[in-house]
Amino acid sequence: MIHIGNIIKKQFDAQGCSVSWLAKELCCDRTNIYSIFKRESIDTRLLKKISVILNHDFFKYYSHDINIKE
Repeated sequence: MIHIGNIIKKQFDAQGCSVSWLAKELCCDRTNIYSIFKRESIDTRLLKKISVILNHDFFKYYSHDINIKE
């Protein structure tokens, strides 16, 4: 199972961004950023915004997790 908040946090840390910067980019409060890092799932619209801001495709983690049987 994917914990998208952990994945976002790892990428965020790797880029050396600040919580204040990400909050400003997402037009939200700093506490919301910490909440995002704790989430196991996330709204796709928000995930798209975060993907664009951090220049990282977070959707790929979901597509790798899908096991389609034909």
